[in-house]
Amino acid sequence: MRMKDVLGLILGGGAGTRLYPLTRDRAKPAVPLAGKYRLIDIPMSNCFNAGIEKIAIMTQFNSVSLHRHIYTTYARDVFAQGWVQILAAEQTPEHTEWYQGTADAVRKQLVEIREAGAKYVLILAGDHLYRMDYRRFLQFHEDSEADVTIAVQPVGREAASSLGILKLNPDYQITEFIEKPKTDAQLDGFESWEDAEKPYMASMGIYVFQTKVLEELLSARGDDFGKDIIPAAMKTHRVMGYIFNGYWEDIGTIRRFYEVNLQMASPNSPFDFYSPDHPIYTHPRFLPGCEVHGGHMHNVLMAEGVRIYDATVRYSVVGLRSLVNRGVTLHRTVLMGADYYETEAERKENRRLGRPDVGIGPGCVIEGAIIDKNARIGRRVVIRMTPNRPDEEHDNWVARDGIVIVPKNAIIPDSTVI
Repeated sequence: MRMKDVLGLILGGGAGTRLYPLTRDRAKPAVPLAGKYRLIDIPMSNCFNAGIEKIAIMTQFNSVSLHRHIYTTYARDVFAQGWVQILAAEQTPEHTEWYQGTADAVRKQLVEIREAGAKYVLILAGDHLYRMDYRRFLQFHEDSEADVTIAVQPVGREAASSLGILKLNPDYQITEFIEKPKTDAQLDGFESWEDAEKPYMASMGIYVFQTKVLEELLSARGDDFGKDIIPAAMKTHRVMGYIFNGYWEDIGTIRRFYEVNLQMASPNSPFDFYSPDHPIYTHPRFLPGCEVHGGHMHNVLMAEGVRIYDATVRYSVVGLRSLVNRGVTLHRTVLMGADYYETEAERKENRRLGRPDVGIGPGCVIEGAIIDKNARIGRRVVIRMTPNRPDEEHDNWVARDGIVIVPKNAIIPDSTVI
């Protein structure tokens, strides 16, 4: 299959309420990942590694920082045959409302999709972590003479309750579908995989459509691919399942975001950011090397431009431009870093105003937390994960899923205990 015949269409997502407050000021695909990346970098890199030349990103909610990242990272020169473009939600004479769901968003951009002149449309999510060779996926679609192909992954009964579960016949054609089954009785008969631990097939929310078939299916009512379009397509078209058995995570909640980031700092990380053949691309920042002056570090994922002074850091992610002062203890913490370095004049002004510097102040103990970008943590602050902590929201910190999150640009005064 020629990749010139493929349009990669990345869905920018909605409000991302389950990732709040990380999505308070940014779109879900713009949320930082693993110290230096953003979630959008994953599908973008998979597209580039597969040789897909036409890529469009559909955006709507809190999209300014996402647009900025795309334009500064993925600009194509005048000699490149392909392009990267943003399809933002807009009012038109035909459509005056915002995107109402994944299928509705694509429906409202059908004019642009037709203009791309692609035979196939590859629809991708902007908030998943995985590495897939889309060439194999697309070749399977073509070889099986499918109208629609869905990437599916084997899962166990416990995971099935939060996913769309598909039944495959021996030829990998999808014959049945159930959305987020809650009871064992609903799952009976949906076994499609010869694995006692993972007998079910879950939709990954990744689709290939023949472009003409996509237009035909979207002419009917229905706002969501998983709930509306795919079940309808199974009745009238050949819908196939492409089995992907590699690492895949839908980073849709604070808990999953936290756990997946800490996995990246483990000695045997399930996702390899160091692959020489399939790199993950992001914005080049030209930052200096990291400085570590004393202290102790164990299982730490550290990005560029970090400065650590006589601190203890364990099982943590330390993001771009992070400043960790003397006597600090970081344990099982995701520290996103900063968008800028403060000048000495700015630090003096901050002290005059009684504001801490950007970073982690001396003597802090932070365990089980997410510290978003540009946060100012004062001296001797204590933040600890506590069992059964209820969800709560304060001016400068939020608790979700038992995890304390300090939002972007927040200030935590000296000696605060959370």
